[in-house]
Amino acid sequence: MVGGKRARAACGGYVCFEDEAGFTRRPPRGRTWGRRGVTPVVTISGRRSGRLSVAGLIAMRPGSRTRLCHRLRTHTVGKGARRSMGERDFIALVDGVHHLVRAPIVLVWDRLNTHVSRRMRELVAEREWLTVFLLPAYSPDLSGCCRSEPEGGVLAGQA
Repeated sequence: MVGGKRARAACGGYVCFEDEAGFTRRPPRGRTWGRRGVTPVVTISGRRSGRLSVAGLIAMRPGSRTRLCHRLRTHTVGKGARRSMGERDFIALVDGVHHLVRAPIVLVWDRLNTHVSRRMRELVAEREWLTVFLLPAYSPDLSGCCRSEPEGGVLAGQA
């Protein structure tokens, strides 16, 4: 996705990291207690209430305030309805951050399918002020579970 825009990273732009998460709005289980021999009745509201998606973006530049921006989206329950954020949702978040900081943006993304889709590449290409770098799919050099540290080292006591 980087198309000759690397120089923009060194000319005063914001470096941004974005990630997303999804939540169900229904509690996983309702529990309570009751007297022996009396079965308690627990009512759980929110049945079939859908999902909530959130995408957060942190924008950093030396000498400027660090910005944390987010975008929420609720998804209703229905057959064929999308249950996650789409390309338009992510690009709206990036557009909002660009409007806030009024500077070029260097965006670091993971390889979520909506981040690497053809539609997203077209949306990124329309924005001259946006440079996108994709994280590698897997990097064993960065994985803490696969390296050995000397006893008492940085990773001592961590699993």
